[in-house]
Amino acid sequence: MKNKSISYTFLVLIHVILGLVIFILPFLSKIYALLMPIVGLSIVIRNQNKNNEVIFVAAYLVGIEVFLRMTGGNFNNEYIKFLVIFFMIIGMFYNNFSIRSFLYIVFLLFLIPGILILIFAEHLDFDIKKAIAFNLSGSLCLAITSMYMYKKKILFSNLQNILIAIGLPIVSTVVYLFLYNPSVRDVVTGTQSNFETSGGFGPNQVSTILGLGMFIFFSQLVLFSKSKKEIILNAILLIFVSYRGIATFSRGGVITGVVMILCMLLVFFSFSNERGRRKIALVSLLAGILGIGIFSYSSLQTYGLIEKRYANQDAKGRIKKDRLGGREAVIDTDLKLFLDNPILGIGVGMGKENRKESLGQAVAAHNEISRLLSEHGLFGIFSFLILLFTPFALYVNNREHIYFFSFFLFWLLTINHAALRIAAPAFVYALCLLSIQLKIPEETEN
Repeated sequence: MKNKSISYTFLVLIHVILGLVIFILPFLSKIYALLMPIVGLSIVIRNQNKNNEVIFVAAYLVGIEVFLRMTGGNFNNEYIKFLVIFFMIIGMFYNNFSIRSFLYIVFLLFLIPGILILIFAEHLDFDIKKAIAFNLSGSLCLAITSMYMYKKKILFSNLQNILIAIGLPIVSTVVYLFLYNPSVRDVVTGTQSNFETSGGFGPNQVSTILGLGMFIFFSQLVLFSKSKKEIILNAILLIFVSYRGIATFSRGGVITGVVMILCMLLVFFSFSNERGRRKIALVSLLAGILGIGIFSYSSLQTYGLIEKRYANQDAKGRIKKDRLGGREAVIDTDLKLFLDNPILGIGVGMGKENRKESLGQAVAAHNEISRLLSEHGLFGIFSFLILLFTPFALYVNNREHIYFFSFFLFWLLTINHAALRIAAPAFVYALCLLSIQLKIPEETEN
C-alpha cells in the first residue's frame, strides 16, 4: 500500500505541475492534446487491452476535456468525444462486446429520422455537418461507450482507479483556475455565471467537471485513504475542487456533485450493519461541517453574492423571475416544437434555428431531454426510454455496483442543465453498465 500511496501522490504532483506549465506556456496544451491519444494507443496495443486499458485511457480523456478546451488545446469541440469513441471501438476489437448491448444500436437508429429531416430541409443557412456533430456526437459517444462497457466485469478497486484517471486532470484544471484567477473577490460583481472564475471558459461545463471531481475526491477520501498523508491530500483536493466549483457561480455541477455524495452515503448506510451505520453517520456529519465551511468561505470571498445565487436572487437581493438562468424559455420552446411536430420532430439542430424567431437569438438547448423531444419527436421519446431503463435492468443482478445511483444521477442531472456538451455524462452513464465485483472471486478447484 505504501508504494500505491507514493504513486498516487506522485501522479497528483505531476498534474499540479501540468496545470502550472500549461498556464505559463499555453501552446503546450495542443501538444499534450496530440500526445495523449498516441500514448494511450501504445498502452492499449502493448497490453492488448487485457485489463480494459481503453476504459482508463478514455477516463483520462474525459477528465482533461474541459482543461484542454479552456487552454485552447482541443482541435475542435468534439475532439475528446471522438477520441473516446475511437478507443471504445479499439476495445471492441480486442474484447468484443455483448450482443445484448444492441439496444444502444436501436437507440442510435431512433435518431436517424431526425438526421434525414435535416438533410432534406430547404433554405438552410448553416453547416449541416457541424449541426449533426454538435448535437449528436454526445449521443454517439454514449452509445458506443455503453456498448463496450455493457456487463464488463471489473473489480470495485479498479472502478475507483478509473475515477482517479478522471480526477487527475481535474487537479490540473483547478491549478489553472487558481493561476488564471487568484482572487475571486476581485472579479465577482453579480450573481450570474462567471467566466473569469471559470478560466475564461463556459462556467456550466467547468462546474460540471468540478462537481464530478467533488464526488471522486470525496470517495477517495472516505474509502481509499489508508494513511494520514492520503487523508490530508484528498481532503485538500476536495476542498479546493469544491471551492472553485462554487466560485463558477454555475449551480448545476455543484448541486449534482453534492447529490452524488449524498446518494453514495445513503447506499452505504442502507447496506451496512449497525456499527457501519454509526461510522457513516459520523462521516456524514463531518462532511456536512466541511461543506458548510467551504460554502461559508466562498460567501466571504464573494461578498455574500454566492448565497444570493443559490437563493435565485440578483445582486440586490431581488428574486429572479426564472430559476434556471433562462433555460425555462428554451425548454418551453422545445415543448411547443414537439407538440407541433410530435412524430418525427423538426430535425437535428433545427431547434436552435427556430429559437431565432421565438426568442430573437439562436440559443442551443441546454436540456438534452427537451432537445430529443423537439428535434426527434416520438423517436426521441423511445431513445430516451432506452437510456432510462436499461441500466436498472442490469442493476437488478448487479447490486455490488455501489456507485450505480450516483453515476446515474450524474448523467440524468447533467443532461438537464448541460446536455451532452462534454463527454463526461456519456462516459459516466456507461459506467453504470459495468458488472462490479467487490472482491476477487475465489478460484474453484477442479
